[in-house]
Amino acid sequence: MSANNVRLQAITSVEAYTPPPISFDPGEEPGEIFGQNVFSLAVMQKRLPKAVYKSVLATIEHSAPLDPDMADAVASAMKDWALEKGATHYAHVFYPLTGLTAEKHDSFLDPVGDGSAFASFSGRTLIQGEPDASSFPNGGLRNTFEARGYTGWDVMSPAYVLENPNGNTLCIPTVFVSMTGEALDHKTPVLRSQQAMAAHAERILRLFGHDPARVVSYCGPEQEYFLIDSHFFLARPDLLNAGRTLFGAKPPKGQEFDDHYFGAIPERVLGFMMDTERELFKLGIPAKTRHNEVAPGQFEIAPMFERANVASDHQQLLMTTFKSIAKKHGMECLFHEKPFAGVNGSGKHVNFSLGNTSEGNLLLPGDTPHDNAQFLVFCAAVIRAVHKYGGLLRASVASASNDHRLGANEAPPAIISIFLGDQLADVFDQIAKGGATRSKEKGTLIIGVDTLPDLTKDPGDRNRTSPFAFTGNRFEFRAPGSLQTVAGPMVMINTIMAEALDHCATVLETAVEEGTDFNEAVQDLLTSIVSDHGAVIFNGNGYSDEWQIEAEQRGLKNLRTTVDALPELITPEAIELFSKYSVFNEREMHSRYEIGLEHYLLTVGVEANLTLEIATTTVLPAALRYQTELAANVAALKAAGVDADLSTLVSVSAPIAALRAGIASLSAALAHDHDEDPLRAATSARDEVLPAMASVREAADTLETLIADDLWPLPTYQEMLYIL
Repeated sequence: MSANNVRLQAITSVEAYTPPPISFDPGEEPGEIFGQNVFSLAVMQKRLPKAVYKSVLATIEHSAPLDPDMADAVASAMKDWALEKGATHYAHVFYPLTGLTAEKHDSFLDPVGDGSAFASFSGRTLIQGEPDASSFPNGGLRNTFEARGYTGWDVMSPAYVLENPNGNTLCIPTVFVSMTGEALDHKTPVLRSQQAMAAHAERILRLFGHDPARVVSYCGPEQEYFLIDSHFFLARPDLLNAGRTLFGAKPPKGQEFDDHYFGAIPERVLGFMMDTERELFKLGIPAKTRHNEVAPGQFEIAPMFERANVASDHQQLLMTTFKSIAKKHGMECLFHEKPFAGVNGSGKHVNFSLGNTSEGNLLLPGDTPHDNAQFLVFCAAVIRAVHKYGGLLRASVASASNDHRLGANEAPPAIISIFLGDQLADVFDQIAKGGATRSKEKGTLIIGVDTLPDLTKDPGDRNRTSPFAFTGNRFEFRAPGSLQTVAGPMVMINTIMAEALDHCATVLETAVEEGTDFNEAVQDLLTSIVSDHGAVIFNGNGYSDEWQIEAEQRGLKNLRTTVDALPELITPEAIELFSKYSVFNEREMHSRYEIGLEHYLLTVGVEANLTLEIATTTVLPAALRYQTELAANVAALKAAGVDADLSTLVSVSAPIAALRAGIASLSAALAHDHDEDPLRAATSARDEVLPAMASVREAADTLETLIADDLWPLPTYQEMLYIL
């Protein structure tokens, strides 16, 4: 089949698309199915002995040590519940440093001597598993010949039954560690960092006269993604292998009309959304918001806030669910941060807060934040943390794919700053000058339409260009990429908050012990933090060129690429920070650094080889066929004595020559010996391979605008983004 026929067949197939049968009863109440496949507290209360339930509840709600003597009772109840749900196997689900989800399925059935079998599941099996650890990234924590790794049940993240047309499985969220106890996963450091943060948050609450319940961090991730028809996806080797298009000319119409943003959701997409939401509800994932995003073909889902470790698990499960349901609807879900050049990429905004069951959300300012000293201390801790460790926050979102997005006019710049809004910025400005006595109040929005009720106007606007913005009762970290786990950013936020809260608690405790009035001590603390760390507060346009200059004058780091950012993980200050709060030891920090560089090199390497292959075997042959046809036409006209227009032939010859030169340049860059030092190798990939790829793409994209449409081999942006 010719290249053009492949494109035509894809378009024809999209036009002939038939939606799958409705998989749910339209009269079904969402509340009826929410959490029905989750071994939740409600299920446990019904199925567990009272003493066992209380023990498990104490671990979940109050972080009490898990009593292993209770495990057999829990395992037996969990097995019976799962079997009733149709599960035949169980799996310890863990999150290795690939950033993906891993699982090993084991059957509940054990054979007995008489040739029959019975279902069994012991407490020991529930608590601990032993998957092979040899082939996961470990950054030097393990030798390649050492295979033993352990999974351990995270009782705070509920088990669930994952349904599949080919069989159901009981999934048990677990940590994944080496024989030395070092973290080989993303969950372990989330739990460690949350524990460290909680200890110092509770010190502050006690200073304010509370007997606090356990403090936890909360996470509410907003997931952006693209949907394209599967026929187009399968006809694009770059999307199939790299998750993004390495070629593609700008379509006549992009996102300049802003007509897709919050527009009517296409019928096919809405069917997909309803299907995914039903599956998410069954798994207890509180999906709340859905809408069209800015770019054509781009959408967003936002769940409600949950505990950070549960939110992290649910995010991984959400992405897996989206991928599988999209295929059911004849589409492919793209989570790459920049699948299409020239239109907005996708992020995963991490909304962060902290609180507990006794005092609630500790980042809730109230109507008069200048009087809310407790809130101001916690907010000041965030300011200190982000200013002191902005480089680490940037490193937590560093990847080759996210580099295509950060710093563009669609995502926060690589400079980490804080937006407080007019109200809080004014309060902290008053504090710096001697004490806050007032807060800007909410107003009434006058619309000028008699039939509309008065609308309340917040005391400050939002700033969509800020990487770390206060949005009323939480901070929104906007830099994480859509493809990555939220565990990395949450580990970083928890840990730097542990240090900041430790500092605040120590200063206040010391002052009180020395006889200083507590309110005066709080004022002194807030004043010192604003004075020492106020440079990180910026309420202006983070996309402007002027901000780049101003940020440098303020001493803020501008870590533009992953290669610039990853070394932040192994500075003496970073190693001391993570060691002090028992989140990572030095070997674990170096492992994350090594894995980050390795992943960068692998990503760029795969994309470079794909660029070379597609340019050589697909784009260049199409261009040469077109050039040959033009030359033959010119020769025929000359032979007939007709003056031939050579402009088209000339116009296509230059980009063909540029494409050949780009291919040669990229081949040479890939042929260079790899430097054994991973940072130097990554720097070479950034400075040599990526520019060579860009030159190949520029020539190919120019050719796409010149070559006859019936000869162009790849589905175009216009087709992929608008035919759905």
